[in-house]
Amino acid sequence: MSPLLPRILPSPDGKPSPQNDTAAALRAFARDLAAGRRPWTTEAAGFLSDLFDQLAGSWDSDQATGRDDPLHDALARGGPFPRRTCLEIGSGTGLFTTTLAAAFDTVISIDLSEQMLRQAAGRSPIRVRADASALPSAHASVSVVAAIDMLLFPHELARVLAPDGVLLWINQLGQDGPLYLSSEEVAAALPGQWTSVEAAAGWGSWAALRRHPALPDRRTTCGGGSRPSRRAQGGAVPGLSCRGGPGP
Repeated sequence: MSPLLPRILPSPDGKPSPQNDTAAALRAFARDLAAGRRPWTTEAAGFLSDLFDQLAGSWDSDQATGRDDPLHDALARGGPFPRRTCLEIGSGTGLFTTTLAAAFDTVISIDLSEQMLRQAAGRSPIRVRADASALPSAHASVSVVAAIDMLLFPHELARVLAPDGVLLWINQLGQDGPLYLSSEEVAAALPGQWTSVEAAAGWGSWAALRRHPALPDRRTTCGGGSRPSRRAQGGAVPGLSCRGGPGP
């Protein structure tokens, strides 16, 4: 069992309730994908990219209000964290980027949706459009991966994390969230042995997962399948390469 810290930040009134049927279907998809029971396809990537492109303009007002307690609590109590490079996957409109930037030297924001990244222009200095199943980062080059309400691509996250790196797994609505995975499910999906610490905070929950120190993952290949096209937005992106060398 993961160490469960006591709750400090209470759950306020007004918690959103996702549609039960839709949320249940998405949770089943997320679990099957993480466990390797379902493949990640170009069709699925295209569907989600188009969906979030359509939602981008109203995302901040309709979807994201008041859901930052889990991240703040995780950064305060889930450490210590190496301060080097944080890869923020599923970064969306950049609502959490400034919080992460206060904790880490460099934050690289990754999202599949071009329109979400455009909305983040004033918040996320380094934005890259990419598929999280094949991240544009060198092996063991990232200190922290921040995954906030994200699908889990376990082998790819393990590939890019440094041996002392941390996976920060955030469920903004806890078990009610449409992409909820428990820390036990995340740890079971990741290659190798992982330890974690977790807590409930606000409407949601968080877990900070670290490799067992004696058993680092040493994979050197890129994520499955062909590399998706990607585009850096907002300037040069340091250290982005799938070959272990400097990015182009």
